[in-house]
Amino acid sequence: MDRVIVFNAGADQVLHHVSLQHAIAMLYRDVARVHAAVPGRMFGPYPQPESLELVSYVYTRWLYLNRRVPCTLVNVLRRDGHRCAYCGRPASTRDHVVPRSRGGPTSWLNLVAACEPCNSFKRDRTPEQAGLRLRVRPFVPAPADLRSPA
Repeated sequence: MDRVIVFNAGADQVLHHVSLQHAIAMLYRDVARVHAAVPGRMFGPYPQPESLELVSYVYTRWLYLNRRVPCTLVNVLRRDGHRCAYCGRPASTRDHVVPRSRGGPTSWLNLVAACEPCNSFKRDRTPEQAGLRLRVRPFVPAPADLRSPA
Protein backbone atom coordinates (compact mmCIF):
# COMPACT_ATOMS: atom_id res chain seq x y z
CA MET A 1 0.00 0.00 0.00
CA ASP A 2 1.31 3.42 -0.93
CA ARG A 3 2.11 5.74 1.98
CA VAL A 4 2.45 9.47 1.53
CA ILE A 5 4.57 11.68 3.80
CA VAL A 6 2.77 14.74 5.20
CA PHE A 7 4.87 17.82 5.96
CA ASN A 8 3.74 20.79 7.99
CA ALA A 9 3.40 24.11 6.11
CA GLY A 10 6.92 25.25 5.27
CA ALA A 11 7.98 21.62 4.60
CA ASP A 12 10.47 21.55 7.47
CA GLN A 13 8.66 19.13 9.78
CA VAL A 14 7.29 15.65 9.02
CA LEU A 15 3.95 15.19 10.79
CA HIS A 16 2.98 11.67 9.77
CA HIS A 17 2.27 9.30 6.89
CA VAL A 18 -1.14 8.73 5.28
CA SER A 19 -2.56 6.37 2.67
CA LEU A 20 -2.73 7.45 -0.98
CA GLN A 21 -6.54 7.64 -0.68
CA HIS A 22 -6.28 9.95 2.34
CA ALA A 23 -3.67 12.07 0.53
CA ILE A 24 -5.97 12.55 -2.48
CA ALA A 25 -8.81 13.51 -0.13
CA MET A 26 -6.53 16.12 1.48
CA LEU A 27 -5.73 17.54 -1.97
CA TYR A 28 -9.42 17.58 -2.90
CA ARG A 29 -10.31 19.45 0.32
CA ASP A 30 -7.50 21.97 -0.36
CA VAL A 31 -5.82 21.37 3.00
CA ALA A 32 -2.58 20.23 1.34
CA ARG A 33 -0.61 20.62 -1.87
CA VAL A 34 1.77 18.22 -3.60
CA HIS A 35 5.29 18.62 -2.28
CA ALA A 36 6.86 15.82 -4.36
CA ALA A 37 5.14 13.69 -7.00
CA VAL A 38 5.73 10.31 -8.63
CA PRO A 39 7.08 11.18 -12.11
CA GLY A 40 4.56 10.56 -14.91
CA ARG A 41 1.77 9.29 -12.63
CA MET A 42 -1.55 11.06 -12.26
CA PHE A 43 -4.44 10.39 -9.91
CA GLY A 44 -7.42 12.10 -11.52
CA PRO A 45 -6.54 15.78 -11.90
CA TYR A 46 -3.65 15.51 -9.40
CA PRO A 47 -0.11 14.22 -9.82
CA GLN A 48 0.32 11.11 -7.63
CA PRO A 49 1.97 12.48 -4.48
CA GLU A 50 5.01 11.05 -2.75
CA SER A 51 4.70 13.79 -0.15
CA LEU A 52 2.27 16.56 0.74
CA GLU A 53 2.69 19.93 2.39
CA LEU A 54 -0.13 21.34 4.48
CA VAL A 55 -1.55 24.68 3.32
CA SER A 56 -1.82 26.02 6.89
CA TYR A 57 0.73 25.54 9.62
CA VAL A 58 -0.36 23.12 12.34
CA TYR A 59 0.96 23.98 15.80
CA THR A 60 2.43 20.74 17.13
CA ARG A 61 2.88 21.37 20.83
CA TRP A 62 1.82 17.75 21.44
CA LEU A 63 5.07 16.55 19.85
CA TYR A 64 7.07 18.26 22.58
CA LEU A 65 4.87 17.76 25.62
CA ASN A 66 6.55 16.46 28.69
CA ARG A 67 5.05 12.99 28.96
CA ARG A 68 4.34 13.32 32.69
CA VAL A 69 1.09 12.01 34.09
CA PRO A 70 -0.88 14.42 36.30
CA CYS A 71 -1.08 13.37 39.95
CA THR A 72 -4.87 13.20 40.38
CA LEU A 73 -7.15 11.04 42.51
CA VAL A 74 -8.24 9.02 39.47
CA ASN A 75 -4.64 8.42 38.37
CA VAL A 76 -3.48 7.45 41.88
CA LEU A 77 -6.33 4.93 42.09
CA ARG A 78 -5.43 3.55 38.63
CA ARG A 79 -1.75 3.29 39.49
CA ASP A 80 -2.55 1.33 42.68
CA GLY A 81 -5.16 -0.88 41.03
CA HIS A 82 -8.02 0.63 43.08
CA ARG A 83 -6.69 -1.22 46.14
CA CYS A 84 -5.88 0.25 49.56
CA ALA A 85 -2.14 0.50 50.14
CA TYR A 86 -2.66 -0.39 53.81
CA CYS A 87 -5.17 -3.27 53.87
CA GLY A 88 -5.73 -4.29 50.21
CA ARG A 89 -9.50 -3.63 50.21
CA PRO A 90 -11.11 -1.58 47.41
CA ALA A 91 -9.90 2.04 47.59
CA SER A 92 -11.87 5.18 46.86
CA THR A 93 -9.60 7.90 48.30
CA ARG A 94 -5.96 8.85 48.27
CA ASP A 95 -3.73 9.30 51.29
CA HIS A 96 -0.59 11.35 51.85
CA VAL A 97 1.96 8.94 53.34
CA VAL A 98 3.65 11.88 55.08
CA PRO A 99 0.66 14.11 55.90
CA ARG A 100 0.49 17.58 54.40
CA SER A 101 0.21 18.95 57.94
CA ARG A 102 3.71 17.58 58.51
CA GLY A 103 5.17 19.00 55.30
CA GLY A 104 4.39 16.06 52.99
CA PRO A 105 4.03 17.08 49.34
CA THR A 106 1.17 16.19 47.02
CA SER A 107 3.31 14.09 44.71
CA TRP A 108 3.39 10.62 43.19
CA LEU A 109 5.97 9.45 45.73
CA ASN A 110 3.88 10.60 48.71
CA LEU A 111 0.39 9.50 47.61
CA VAL A 112 -1.22 6.08 47.78
CA ALA A 113 -4.73 4.77 47.22
CA ALA A 114 -6.62 4.13 50.46
CA CYS A 115 -9.99 2.88 51.62
CA GLU A 116 -12.09 5.25 53.73
CA PRO A 117 -11.62 3.33 57.03
CA CYS A 118 -7.80 3.25 56.74
CA ASN A 119 -7.63 6.88 55.61
CA SER A 120 -9.83 7.97 58.55
CA PHE A 121 -7.89 5.82 61.03
CA LYS A 122 -4.49 7.14 59.89
CA ARG A 123 -5.61 10.81 60.06
CA ASP A 124 -2.62 13.17 60.11
CA ARG A 125 -0.08 10.59 61.25
CA THR A 126 2.60 8.71 59.38
CA PRO A 127 1.92 5.01 58.75
CA GLU A 128 4.41 4.07 61.48
CA GLN A 129 2.75 6.37 64.02
CA ALA A 130 -0.67 4.89 63.15
CA GLY A 131 0.62 1.30 63.32
CA LEU A 132 -0.03 0.73 59.59
CA ARG A 133 2.26 -0.94 57.06
CA LEU A 134 2.42 0.10 53.40
CA ARG A 135 1.78 -2.93 51.19
CA VAL A 136 2.98 -1.09 48.07
CA ARG A 137 5.74 1.39 47.36
CA PRO A 138 4.55 4.62 45.65
CA PHE A 139 6.16 5.30 42.26
CA VAL A 140 5.90 7.78 39.41
CA PRO A 141 3.93 6.02 36.65
CA ALA A 142 4.48 6.25 32.92
CA PRO A 143 1.42 6.97 30.74
CA ALA A 144 1.27 3.29 29.74
CA ASP A 145 0.95 2.26 33.40
CA LEU A 146 -2.42 4.01 33.67
CA ARG A 147 -4.14 2.69 30.56
CA SER A 148 -7.51 1.17 31.30
CA PRO A 149 -7.74 -2.55 30.54
CA ALA A 150 -9.41 -3.17 27.18
